[in-house]
Amino acid sequence: MKALVYDGPGACAVREVATPTPRGTEALVRVRACGVCKTDVHIHHGRFFAAFPLIPGHEFAGEVAAVGEAVTRVQVGDRVAADNQYPCGRCDACRGGTPLFCAHMTAQGVNAPGGFAEYTLVDEARLYPLADTVSFDEGALIEPAACAVHGIDVIAPRAGDDALQFGAGGTGLILAQLLRGAGVATLAVADLSPRKLALAGQLAGAETVMVRRDAPEAHDLALHNRYPGGFAIVIDATGVPAVIERLPRYAHPGAKLVMYGVAPEEARIAISPYDIFRRELTLLGSFSQLGTFPRAVKLVNSGVLQLKELVTHTFPLEGWADALARISRGSDEVKMVMRP
Repeated sequence: MKALVYDGPGACAVREVATPTPRGTEALVRVRACGVCKTDVHIHHGRFFAAFPLIPGHEFAGEVAAVGEAVTRVQVGDRVAADNQYPCGRCDACRGGTPLFCAHMTAQGVNAPGGFAEYTLVDEARLYPLADTVSFDEGALIEPAACAVHGIDVIAPRAGDDALQFGAGGTGLILAQLLRGAGVATLAVADLSPRKLALAGQLAGAETVMVRRDAPEAHDLALHNRYPGGFAIVIDATGVPAVIERLPRYAHPGAKLVMYGVAPEEARIAISPYDIFRRELTLLGSFSQLGTFPRAVKLVNSGVLQLKELVTHTFPLEGWADALARISRGSDEVKMVMRP
């Protein structure tokens, strides 16, 4: 089979590798679509607990091509989305009820073979059926949808809260839809891209603010003029440290400041501890997903989440360099999908 293989950070090529054979409760999934995520950029550089050699791709959907001898939940031909996370169940975090922070987490596409390949093995317990109305491209977006569901769990918005979100990429637009569904009254989304802002308005009913990277004081002024009272929830969905550092200025007293985007591991920001103390601000992180995949599947299969419009570009495996370059420079593509 063909697969995108990394021998180390930055060292990758599409090559022929052996097609794996399912055993026990494993299913062989023919990958029909695999989403591209900014996390893949971090993995490309050897970050985010990546382990090499590696076939990346952690957001994938496809059809069952073969099954192991102990499989009972799926059968050949089933259309499925895959939850890529496998906690060990034995470490202190798992035994203490916080398996998301498993010390020995296996994550397909990060430290185990993932979906940038024609086929991959997935335990049947991590496979979920796709409705006939859901495309494989949409199925590949269920993993980022699960991350957004986890984000809603962390944020715990109250009906009637006002929220400001910086960033309208694929997972950001999913989070925006869920915020609106959770009862957020005023939802403002700020981004550099007119295309992404248009989708925020269309899919989440968001009020939109154009960001200027070269002159942040311009959108600062626009936000303060339009929303002088500030927001109860202020979210970074960009992972850009300069954006995160400015979140407190948009918050009203008692607000939640949410780190939802993936910032570089080495990044540092300066925030006034007195400001946090005086206004009783809460800093929250929302990391990955675990245990939210079944709810994300329901939201997608039922049509509550709109994902079709998010897929703006598709590539074969041989187009990986182009896809990586596009997402690295922050192009207008909302969500890119590889089709092995």
